[in-house]
Parts: sequence; structure tokens; C-alpha cells
Amino acid sequence: MEFIELIRNEYLSIVFGGLAGIGTAWLTQRVLNKRGLFGYYVTHNRVGMPSKDSIFGNVSVTWNDNPVDHLFLSTIELKNESLNDYENVVIQTYTSDTRLLTESTHLLDSPNMIEWSENYRSKLHVEPGNSPTDAQQNIYNGQREYLIPVFNRGQVVRINYLNAANSEKIPNLWLSATIKGVKVKFRVPKNQIFGVPQPLAGIVGAVFGLIGIIPLVLYVESSWAIAFVVYFYGLVAQLPGVALIKLYRKARELIGG
Repeated sequence: MEFIELIRNEYLSIVFGGLAGIGTAWLTQRVLNKRGLFGYYVTHNRVGMPSKDSIFGNVSVTWNDNPVDHLFLSTIELKNESLNDYENVVIQTYTSDTRLLTESTHLLDSPNMIEWSENYRSKLHVEPGNSPTDAQQNIYNGQREYLIPVFNRGQVVRINYLNAANSEKIPNLWLSATIKGVKVKFRVPKNQIFGVPQPLAGIVGAVFGLIGIIPLVLYVESSWAIAFVVYFYGLVAQLPGVALIKLYRKARELIGG
């Protein structure tokens, strides 16, 4: 009884209510002021490579009538994973083991492309009647620089490169961004389920299942029924994980405005 009376004490209620309010405000500010984060991943598809075979014959690969040893189509996808919108974002892509040939850019869910930055254009500028210098050729074959006028939260930029690798190995492409307070993080591509990485959905779904099994064990007497529910949940555990992750994302967006 003394414990219940202690809980009902109005002064303690005010104290605990105030602490809860401070904690909520602190958490909200942590989310709102979260450091900017751009995540990106890179995928490569081999387009072709020359070969000589005594049975199948000779195969050659050319690009604009020029022979190419190892031709790849590489894709970079960059996502604004923060809760902030940014303007005039400059991003750079670069490589050391392949030649960048042609490219296409696209701001997903919009008709817009992203263009080279003025700084990059000036480096490649060639006066009429002149030819590009070796330095300009090296810049063009090894790096790009783009300007994103507006990069809203959740938006994705996709860049495709047709490139000629120096060897049979998968080429390397990297990306960086020049903007204060933003961290660029490389992510390993993962299979998706309804827009959520499968490993993450599986982990969240498994944790939710472990929590949910507690009342099941406490209130269900039949061990066969418990085993059936656990077995069935294990088959579809990723779906509750997807739902919870999307609910979290939606709540984060609401908090972030």
C-alpha cells in the first residue's frame, strides 16, 4: 500500500512527468539535428570481353569502332538518408582501374538529370580548333563532378557509366560529396523485400517474434499450438520486420517535418 501511495504522490508525478518531457525533447532534437548522411552503393554488369577459342572462334568487343578489352556497365545510386534537404550539392565520382566512357544521370522519381559542375566543365573546356590535352583526357577518363541543385530527403540519384576496365577484375568506383556536415557512406548492395534490405527485415522480424512469444508461452497451454505459431511466424518473419521498419521511417519523417 505504501508503494502505491508513493506512486500516487502528486509531487513525484510532476517530477517524473517533467523528466519524461525533457527526455522526449532531447530525443526529438537528436533526431532533428542528426548529422547528414548520404549512402551509396555500386553495382557492375559485364557487357563483354574479347576471347579467342579454337572451337567457338574469335570474339571482339568494340566501342565506337575502337577495341575494348573489358567493357562494364556500372551503376552508382546515391540516397539522401538524412532528415535534411540540401541545395547545390557537389558530388565527385572517381576511379583508378577503369576508363569512364559514356554516362547517364537521373534523379529518380523526377524527369531531371544532374549536370556537370561549372568547375568540372572549365577543366575540360577546349577552344575551337584545339584538341583535348593529355591531362584533360585523364580527368575525363578517371573522374566526374556533378552539381545537384536540390537534394531532398529520401531522394536518390542514379549514375550509369559504360567503362573499360584495365583488367578482368570488377572495376572500382567511389563517390564523395562536398557539403558541410554530411557524411558519405558506402553500402554493400543487398537484396530488397518491399524496399527494405532482407537481412535488416529478418533481424527486426526475429526480435519482434522473440518479444511476442513471451505472452504466447504464458497464456497458451498447448505446446503443439505454440510450435505451430512459432513455425509459421518463422516463415514470414521478414514481413513484420518490413512493416516495423517502414513504420519507423514514417515516424522519423513526421518528426523531421
